[in-house]
Amino acid sequence: MSIAGDRQQSSPTRISAEHDGQLLDRKLVETALSRSLDFASLDELDPSLTDNFKLFAEREVPLELRTGGGNLANDAGSVEAIKVRVLVCGSQPDLEAVRIELTSESDLFFHYTHTIGPAAFQQLMQEAQKMMIDFNSYPAVFLRMVNSCIQTPQTHIAVLLTESSGAARLDFIQNMEYKFVELMSCQFQVSSEEYIKQQVTYRYNAVKSRLALMQARLADINALVSDLLSKQSVLFYLMLHCICVLLTMHWVYFCYVHANCGHSIAAHLW
Repeated sequence: MSIAGDRQQSSPTRISAEHDGQLLDRKLVETALSRSLDFASLDELDPSLTDNFKLFAEREVPLELRTGGGNLANDAGSVEAIKVRVLVCGSQPDLEAVRIELTSESDLFFHYTHTIGPAAFQQLMQEAQKMMIDFNSYPAVFLRMVNSCIQTPQTHIAVLLTESSGAARLDFIQNMEYKFVELMSCQFQVSSEEYIKQQVTYRYNAVKSRLALMQARLADINALVSDLLSKQSVLFYLMLHCICVLLTMHWVYFCYVHANCGHSIAAHLW
C-alpha cells in the first residue's frame, strides 16, 4: 500500500514536469515559427505597393538589353537577369491600372516603370497593336509572355530598347526560324530619382531585416535543438545506468551460481 501511495504521489510531479517540458518545447517552436510571419510585415514598407497597388506576379526573366534602335536579326545586346514585377490596382473584373517594374540585382539604380490604364490600353494596345484582349486580361497575358521567355528562351525573346532620354520599349519577340515576329510591345520610362532612392532604401533595409530575422530564427532553432539533445542525453545516461545495473546483477548472480555449484561439487567429491 505504501509503495502504491508513493507512486500516486510521485505521478503528478512527473506529469507536471513532462507538461512543463512540452510547454517549453511548444513555446520554442512557436517563437521560431513566429519569426517567419515577420517577413510579411516587410512588404508593407514596399514603395511599389503604394496607391493601392497589389503584387500580381514576380519573375526573373533573361532580358536582352539594347541601347537605341537596332536590327533584331543583326544587332545583339547583353542578356541579363531582370526582375519583373506586375502590380495591379483594383480587383477583377474592374482593374483601374496596371504597373510593371523592371529592376536589376547587379545595378540597384536600374529601374524602369510601365503604368497603363484602361483608356491608354485601348489606344496603345488594342488599336495600335491590334491586340484582341481586354484590359482585365492584360496582367495575365503579360505574365504568359514572361513565362514563355523563361521556359523557352530559344524561341521567345524579350528585348528592352533604352534611349538616352529615359524612354524604353520592351518587345516580346518569337523566333519562327525564318523570321522574327513581334508579339507585344510595352512602353517604359525610367523611374524618377526620388522613387529609385525609395526603392534602393527599401531593398537595403529589407535585406538587412531578413538577415536579422533569419539569425533570430537560427538562434531559436539552436535553442530548441540543444534542449532536445539535453533531454535525450539525460535519457541516454539513465538507460546506460540501468544497463550497468542489470549487467552487475547478472554478474553477481552468475558468480553466486558458480560459487554454489563449486561448493556442492567439492562436498560431493569429499
